[in-house]
Formats: sequence, structure tokens, C-alpha cells
Amino acid sequence: MDIPSLTIARVREGLLSRRFSAAELAAEALRYAQAENPKTNAYLHFSPERALAAAKRVDEQIARGEDPGPLAGVPVAVKDVILTKGVRTTCGSKLLANYIPPYDATAVVRIEQAGGVIVGKTNCDEFAMGSSTENSAFGPVRNPVAPDRVPGGSSGGSAAAVAQGTAVVALGSDTGGSIRQPASFCGVVGVTPTYGRVSRYGLTAFASSLDHIGPFSRSVKDSATLLRVIAGRDPRDSTSADAPVPDYTALLDRNVKGLKLGLPREYLRELMSETGDLLSRGVGVLQSLGCQIREISLPSTNYAIACYYIICTAEASSNLARYDGVRYTFRSEMSDTLSDMYRNTRGEGFGAECKRRIMLGTYVLSAGYYDAYYLKAQKVRALIARDFANAFQEVDAIVAPVSPFPAFKLGEKVDDPLAMYLSDIYTITGDLAGIPCMSVPCGNTAGGLPVGMQILTRHFDETTMFRLADAFEEAQRG
Repeated sequence: MDIPSLTIARVREGLLSRRFSAAELAAEALRYAQAENPKTNAYLHFSPERALAAAKRVDEQIARGEDPGPLAGVPVAVKDVILTKGVRTTCGSKLLANYIPPYDATAVVRIEQAGGVIVGKTNCDEFAMGSSTENSAFGPVRNPVAPDRVPGGSSGGSAAAVAQGTAVVALGSDTGGSIRQPASFCGVVGVTPTYGRVSRYGLTAFASSLDHIGPFSRSVKDSATLLRVIAGRDPRDSTSADAPVPDYTALLDRNVKGLKLGLPREYLRELMSETGDLLSRGVGVLQSLGCQIREISLPSTNYAIACYYIICTAEASSNLARYDGVRYTFRSEMSDTLSDMYRNTRGEGFGAECKRRIMLGTYVLSAGYYDAYYLKAQKVRALIARDFANAFQEVDAIVAPVSPFPAFKLGEKVDDPLAMYLSDIYTITGDLAGIPCMSVPCGNTAGGLPVGMQILTRHFDETTMFRLADAFEEAQRG
């Protein structure tokens, strides 16, 4: 079995034609992933017992003549901020180094109900705070395309696993670009669905009003298949939307002629030349498919970075207060009093980036500063959402860069938080507005580094997004 070449369709065809069993595939996928992982550090731990048990269930369903599900036998990797019952979930943090959840995230339950085989948990920036996966307490992830460079973050482990071929598809989480940016850096497809499209039950909270779960894959069709599996209303998450979930793959007709696409002028100012050239080439491909390109304006974009880092740090400050040494795994032993235990546990357990964001969030929520910072940021967020609503009255989708530059070198920005934050400048607006957006590969630089093109559409219109991305992907192959 050539694990890196597998797609969901190839796995299904192989199982139903009896060329291999799900158990054989799971065993080989685990062996391959464990052998390749030292090159990237994409996985923090593997789940062989759970994977083989899931594969056995698929084989039994096939033997009984039952439909084993749309993800039957497919090796899946899951970011380590998404809970897996009985399998360690660390969030890339020393605080949760030995934490074993008592329940599964809804997305994980739905994957296994669809026949998916979870092979392991992937490395990430601590509590999903970062843009390079260098903030993990368990070491950085290396980009499989260029091992001296970052894979992006915070879902860098999931993107690297898919790019390396050690998983067919993977789950990541996105708060300000943490799916699309690593997808772009690693040359894979990454999807951030509409806020509320996928249940957040079992996703460790960073910024609750911004967090999404979404798929990584090596093709648009595989991402569409995985999203349909995990999407839909969940009574355990009050923010999940009771909206119908279309059959995305059935609607991939590649007929995008006449679609009106907007190119926001504010997104084109800071691009590196090669990134800009590849995006222009991608836009040319879309024009050749019959799409109409027009320049649009999203005037509040200039305030997005400040707005995002006020809102997300405020919510992080609140959400991360629970990690105090009382209820979870890590507790400082260097304490004589309760207040010392709180202080030392958090001081020793959290990494530098988490501390930075907690302190900033606590500051903007404090008495005397709430109105000046947090309330104002929420008003700006409403303006950003209104910009997109106005734009979608004129166009069917927006095409934009994912990042101003391709993957940067390990260590290059880790000591410059502001430079690191600016790598998300084109992705955070989609999260602030809560709209669906994705990264699809649009070529490589002269040095061989992948660059992604971002596609954004109206709330709950993932169908148009997938149709456009699939047509573009097919044209790129041609």
C-alpha cells in the first residue's frame, strides 16, 4: 500500500474490491506514520488500539454487506486540542501533558461513525496560540516540504501530516487562520467552515466566539467529504447552527462560468512579489474558467489585527483561567500556600506565548480599559462583518492571498511576536466575520515553497466555495 497516494475514494475502492482490509490498512498507516514522524514531529502520540478497533468494525460491516460509511477505513489525524476519550490530549502544553479526556469531541464521534480510523494526535502551538507551531511544549513541527521551515500554525501538525502523507485527512482548528495558513505553507487544502457549521463540543476553548474545527486534505473533494461528515447541529453545543448540510461532493460540477469574484485591494499591498505573482496567475486561471473578476474594497481590514488580538486574548484570558492546578493534571510542587500553587502552576505550566496573551487579555478586560479596548474591538468586528456582507451583494466569492509570504524559517520570527502576528493578516478577517473560507494550493515559489489562494464566501455557502476550489484545482492539474 502506497499510503501517501491514498485518497478517500481510493481507500473505499480498495476495501470494497477486497484488495486490502481496513485492519491491514490501519496497521500499515500506523507503521508508516511512526517511521516518518521523526522527520517532522507532526504527531505527539499515536492511538494504535483505537485505530485497529475502528478498522475491525469497518471490516465487520463490509463482511455483513453493510455500507461502512463515507470515511470507511480512512486514516485520520486529529489536532491535539480536540478531545479523544481514552487518548491523551495535551493541547501542546506542559499543563496537560498527561491529561486523558473522559469523552470524545462531537467531530471525533462523527468521524468514527462514518468509518474513519483515527491514527494519532497532531502537534500544535500551545492551546492553539501561534502561527508557526514553534510554541508547542513538545518541540516544533518541521514543514515536510522544507524541513528548515515552519509548517504554519497553530494546526501545523495536522497540515504536516497530510502533506507528508501519514494521514489521508486531518482535523485542525482555526481561530485566526490556524487551518488556512498552515495549509498554504504545506501545499495542502485547508477549510475553515462557517462559524457554527461544525460543533465545538470537545474542542478545547481558546477564543470561543472565533474557534472553528475544519478539515485538511490533499484534494478539495476529500475536504468536502470530511466536512459533510462532521458538520451539522449538535444539541451539546448551543452555538452550532441548525442549518441543512448539503452533499458538497455531489455538487462539485466544475461549472463556475459566470461567477463574480472579488479581489480586495487591501489584501494586495504587503504581498511578497512571488506570492503576488502566484496569486495573479491563479486569478488568471479562474478567468479562463469563465469567472468575472472585479476589484472590491474591504475598508475595515486595516483594523483587523488590532481588533482580533484584543478579542481573542480577552476570551483566552477567561477560558484559560480554569488551568490552575486544582482540576487538571499539572500542579507545581514548589508551593506552600494556595495562592503560591496557583501562581507557580501557571508560571511553570504555560509557555511564553500563552502568558503574553493571558496578560494582554486580562488587561483589556480590566476596569477602566474595557470600554477603550474590548468594547471598541467588538464594534470594529461588526464593521468587518458588514464589509463582507456589502461585498457579497456584488460578488459570489472573494479571492485573496492566505499569507503575505510563504513558509519562513524555523526561529526566524519566534522572538518577534508582532511579525508573527502579521502572518495572519489576511486570514483573521474571515474568522471575525464568521464566514466560510479555505486555502487551495496555487503553485510554488522558485525555491519550491507552496503558496495557497484563499476563497471566501457567504455564511453557510460552502457549496460555492468548494465548487470554485475544485474547478481551480482541476484546471491547475490540466
